[in-house]
Amino acid sequence: MIQQRLSAIRALLQQNHLAACIIPGNDPHASEYMAPHWMEMTWISGFLGETGTIVITLDKALLWTDSRYYLQAETELAGSTIELMRESDVDCPSIEQWLMANLPEKSTIGVNSEMYSVDAYNALQHTLALANIQVRSIDLIAPLWTEERPAIPQSILYEHKEEFTGESATSKINRLREHLRDNRCEAMVISALDEIGWLLNIRGADVDYTPCVIAYVVVEMNQCTLFVDSHKLDEPARAYLQRMDINILPYEEVFAYLQHCSANSVLYDGARVNARLYQAFADKKNISRTPSPVLSMMSVKNTTQLNGIREAMKRDAVALTRFFYWLDNQALLSEQTEITLSQQLKAFRAQGKHYMDDSFCTIAGFKGNGAIVHYHATPDNCANIHDNAILLLDSGGQYLDGTTDITRTVWIGKDESLISNEMKRDFTLVLKGHIALARAKFPKGTRGNQLDILARQYMWAEGINYGHGTGHGVGHFMGCHEGPQNIRMDNNPNPLCLGNICSNEPGIYRTNQYGIRTENLIAVIPATENNERSTGETYYQWETLTLCFYDTRLIDINMLNQEEIDWINAYHQRVAQTIMPLLDKEHAQYLQNKCTPIK
Repeated sequence: MIQQRLSAIRALLQQNHLAACIIPGNDPHASEYMAPHWMEMTWISGFLGETGTIVITLDKALLWTDSRYYLQAETELAGSTIELMRESDVDCPSIEQWLMANLPEKSTIGVNSEMYSVDAYNALQHTLALANIQVRSIDLIAPLWTEERPAIPQSILYEHKEEFTGESATSKINRLREHLRDNRCEAMVISALDEIGWLLNIRGADVDYTPCVIAYVVVEMNQCTLFVDSHKLDEPARAYLQRMDINILPYEEVFAYLQHCSANSVLYDGARVNARLYQAFADKKNISRTPSPVLSMMSVKNTTQLNGIREAMKRDAVALTRFFYWLDNQALLSEQTEITLSQQLKAFRAQGKHYMDDSFCTIAGFKGNGAIVHYHATPDNCANIHDNAILLLDSGGQYLDGTTDITRTVWIGKDESLISNEMKRDFTLVLKGHIALARAKFPKGTRGNQLDILARQYMWAEGINYGHGTGHGVGHFMGCHEGPQNIRMDNNPNPLCLGNICSNEPGIYRTNQYGIRTENLIAVIPATENNERSTGETYYQWETLTLCFYDTRLIDINMLNQEEIDWINAYHQRVAQTIMPLLDKEHAQYLQNKCTPIK
């Protein structure tokens, strides 16, 4: 099937006098999780990873992806003739470098500009022009993917109530208009689905794991227009939008609207607006390209949101405790796989108040599968679970009052003598970095990349590293991965702000043996001590939001100092005191045992 699709693409290349085409794993809204309708890269290659771009020439096909997906890509591309390009490796050429080295001058390549951000499309054009290679906007997938192509989803839009958001849509829109006035702009184009959901306090089920509505929004000084398919609007949705004074137009009309709207100065985020949409307003007198102010606004959680996620974390912890009790005492009485473990955890979460969905596809990586950073078990490719081995479990829930994301690495089985010294060493190195970041105090204005070394320092001392970021921003009943803040080695100019939520998730991965990752969510709060120093600097610290025990059987106590031991014991004491009253007697006793102080 893949070979037939590649042959069909090559026929279209010849018909259109193209030397190559690029098909990115993107949608028109710069989404992390795409509706199946836009999974063009997966359709043409068979690769299911969340990040990837395929280049197809008349005689070659190559797929670029990062280190998180190397093992997965090797498996899924096997037999396809598609070559894996390991883009995280220092000696791997970029797509542009490869094209310039392998295509003759005056070649033309085809890309669908709707699947490229303005910034990415412009950068591609500029770079390839240096080698006299042109870029043409053309959709080569639509003529081929006709049968069985999923339609754009039509879930019903609903209001995310102010009791959860802490601020009305009207207030948020007015705050955005103040930003537009300050920047002398008359309108802003918004295409990122999470920004639209946050700004208008609307949610839906158009995208897996992220409660988004597929739409566009144009905010002007005197009106706000939502471009959305009418099938998504029932009477309560229409009544809410009317109450918020939000106009409604069909989804496809956004292009014509922007061409003819009266605003002469338009603000847009070049990293999040697609190049085709940009062309609709490119001839306006004044165009301001800037990072989206909505993204920064939504990253700062207000008191209602922070209190909400604290409550969501309690219910999440109840579900996790019940799950780990089941895993330790009942699971292996029947046949289990990585998939059935994920299903059981979802069932426990679904019993909690305000639960809506998982926040991403649960990663249950048993033994060597845990070393695949973004592993995804399928019915045809998943491990059977047995005792006396390591399980990496990365999961999260979407609740009306918050989004959770947690990773725990646990030992399955009663025979602790089979836990190797290397397992304990790796687990403890990860835990030490995790604690170091959680305990950090830092001055206002600190960026995440300045803190990243805290989580890596003990591993680096042993010549060990991990290829993913240490922390990502987290939304509020929205995307589990959210910006602009993060904690990673890459330079990020956005400082950490009060109200930001990040993950704290260092890891070690031993190919074909096991993976170890420990993850909590942490929020930026004022430092409780030395907040105003003699220099006048303001200091921040982290509040650990997640409430779930660590598997102390995997700890090498001799590698910890007293401050680290005290931190673990204090954390476990808080977990036990907070969660035990929410459990029945049997589960409460289990949690108390798991939170026994270490010495």
